Amino acid sequence: MLERDKNGELISLNDPEYYKICNLIVEAQKITMELNNSYHEAEEVRKLFSRLTGAEVDASFGLLPPFYTDFGKNIRVGKNVFINHACTFMDRGGITIGDNVLVGPKVNLITINHPLDPAKRQSTISTPIVIKKNAWLGAGAMIMPGVTIGENSIVSAGAVVTKDVPPNTVAAGVPAKIIKKIE
Repeated sequence: MLERDKNGELISLNDPEYYKICNLIVEAQKITMELNNSYHEAEEVRKLFSRLTGAEVDASFGLLPPFYTDFGKNIRVGKNVFINHACTFMDRGGITIGDNVLVGPKVNLITINHPLDPAKRQSTISTPIVIKKNAWLGAGAMIMPGVTIGENSIVSAGAVVTKDVPPNTVAAGVPAKIIKKIE
């Protein structure tokens, strides 16, 4: 079930194996509640985030809670990653964040979508998000399913990114468009 979900198969809430996803959602809720409901030193934040994702993060990783996720186990972060407060990562499709990435406050990374067909709309389709090294996601940016943000690129504050952003560019707007190259 978990591989089918991560590989972009249509997942019905009525699937007999859906409980596997539900169990991980409950686990993620418990860990995020622990992370968000009291003060933690940086080392403890890293330990909780590592527990949430199931993968140890580097000592250079920084996160300012609160942080929200629906799943947790499909998030991977590189070295020198900083995630500011009040971000939401819906990661069932997988979120990969490269080295030296800055994630501004209230950024949303959404890997889950629903089919257009009303008869299937209660199902989900997950597709990965990849944020390449040295990228910067401005405050309140929203990255939609299946998007890759290229190396060294900037997504401006408030942008809604529905298509890949090439390397060394600045994307802005709703929907986001490339507004300049970075030399």
